[in-house]
Amino acid sequence: MNNNYDGIARYYDVLSRMVFFRSQLQSQIHQLQYIPENSTILIAGGGTGWILEEIAKVHSKGLQITYVEISSEMLNLSRKRDVKANTVTYVHSSMEKFSGHAKYDVIFTAFFFDNFSAISLPPVFQQLHLLLNPGGLWLFSDFYYTKRSGKRWQSYLLKVMYLFFAQISNIDAKELINTEHHFEEHHYLLLDTAFYYGKFIKAIVYRKTEDVINN
Repeated sequence: MNNNYDGIARYYDVLSRMVFFRSQLQSQIHQLQYIPENSTILIAGGGTGWILEEIAKVHSKGLQITYVEISSEMLNLSRKRDVKANTVTYVHSSMEKFSGHAKYDVIFTAFFFDNFSAISLPPVFQQLHLLLNPGGLWLFSDFYYTKRSGKRWQSYLLKVMYLFFAQISNIDAKELINTEHHFEEHHYLLLDTAFYYGKFIKAIVYRKTEDVINN
């Protein structure tokens, strides 16, 4: 099964922090201040679920969260998290096969799109786009690299990462695909941008504009 991290679920967070220290955590935690009270949230590929506890520190109640994760091991770890009085619906599925029809006020994709190839990414983006309410927020964070401005160590690290995860999780991607043009083409407003780990990690808060409701 592609993009499945069952094999390293219990060690994923440790491995991440060994390489990136707290940069991946900080990139996501910074964005949580934008989540409105009593909102509906879709988390795509949530991993071990530590983000649920961080969200609960900002809003201890009133949130309706749908948590979609392809890895059963990751999902088991997520169910053990302290979500306070928020309601979390755990869904064992890839995002491509997720059949939910609800609309969400917030979509959260953290280090999610780096799993997809140039062919498989656009349909998943479009699926998520249609699930987000007009005026809703898209909290995005991922690795960032361009040949024009990137550093050699970033290119090398990406190659090592993709070689490693190709063996562990059979991910679709072989290289990092830029997603920013998808948001631009759908006229998303950029509310906040932050960089971490020598600008190798980029976190962006987008707002879906009202005039893209039929896109």
